[in-house]
Amino acid sequence: MLLDRVRLDGKAAIVTGAGRGIGRAIAVARGEAGASVACAARTEAEIAAAAEDVIRAGGRALVVPCDVDDDAQLERLVSETMQAFGRLDVVVNNAGGTPPCLALAVTREELEAAFRFNVGSAFTLSRLALPHLLEHDGASIVNISSAMSHLVDSGFVAYGTAKAALNHMTRLLACEFAPRVRFNAVAPGAVLTEALSLFVTGELREQMEARTPMRRLGTPEDVAAMALYLASPASSWVTGKVFEIDGGTVDSNWPIKFDALDAL
Repeated sequence: MLLDRVRLDGKAAIVTGAGRGIGRAIAVARGEAGASVACAARTEAEIAAAAEDVIRAGGRALVVPCDVDDDAQLERLVSETMQAFGRLDVVVNNAGGTPPCLALAVTREELEAAFRFNVGSAFTLSRLALPHLLEHDGASIVNISSAMSHLVDSGFVAYGTAKAALNHMTRLLACEFAPRVRFNAVAPGAVLTEALSLFVTGELREQMEARTPMRRLGTPEDVAAMALYLASPASSWVTGKVFEIDGGTVDSNWPIKFDALDAL
């Protein structure tokens, strides 16, 4: 049956940034689809709770505290996943992010840190995982990007540029490893995670919703559904693509505007 093609029974996945928000929803969705999931993030209590959700959803789970900026910890993440599950089929590079900052206030070191966190970590984990992914048919890597990789607004030069690089890295790796391993990316718009909901309330939230054609902000499950599709056999003819999951936005709906002159 067609719905069976979104199942991940017998497969194993790594999800970074799995402790909360989009990463946690992605990990749980894989559990619902029957996968074994290595939940990785820096805060052990958060990924332990996420792992419990994965198990309740029907999957197996492994808790691996990991800072994706540390290559040695990424090596340990892959090693412990292989020890626990004996295989690796899916990697979701979800961990990332850079606070908004005006261009003239961004130092070279901060720009390089944005690239290391959002691009370098995804590349390193993918490179470490590829020897294991190549052992199985249907392997997939999904990179979580951002709508700011193609939209424009003030304050996002470091973050948006890094995510744009992540998008093209996804395309280049898809070309290099086709047809053995598929690479795709998801570029979410504004998603109402715990972090965003702390300050996007009341009038600010109403402004963002009014600027979104679907008249609502995204949920972590909206992104998780696409990430599940891209990891599953249902997308077996899809690689090298960046999927915009953003409620139809064609312009930034970010409600807080920065003035570049403020940085002078």
